[in-house]
Amino acid sequence: MSDGIRIPLRTFEKETRLAPEQNDSQALALHCVNACLTKKAQDLTILDVRNLSSFTDYFILCTGQSDRQVQAVCSAVQEYLKERGIRPLGIEGERHGRWILMDYGDVVIHIFYETVRELYDLERLWSEAPHRKVPDEATHLDVLEEDPGR
Repeated sequence: MSDGIRIPLRTFEKETRLAPEQNDSQALALHCVNACLTKKAQDLTILDVRNLSSFTDYFILCTGQSDRQVQAVCSAVQEYLKERGIRPLGIEGERHGRWILMDYGDVVIHIFYETVRELYDLERLWSEAPHRKVPDEATHLDVLEEDPGR
């Protein structure tokens, strides 16, 4: 008789994909944010779900003004992280460019077309999570902190 289904822990797989100096969910989240900023992603929000989720530490939400920009942000994230030896566990929605989900283990990135983001309203769904909004005019983020007023 079987003891049930055994599911391998993703942490081992994630750790082997990250360079030693990047083996930290905050550093990975910063890399993802900075990659999004290279393509002028808007309404960028970082949700810290470490105390609310068992499958990831951070959600990064951002918006593109067109399908093409949504896809460009996705490509920029992939390239930026690939150059640092980090590969996604999975990517969904890339072809249509309305909502792209990029799973990097400790960090899950949601890149939305504006109306789709409003429809799903993940900020409301995860409203208990500490969050940080990145100013649209930002070009680089050095430190990952939540909003001081939160």
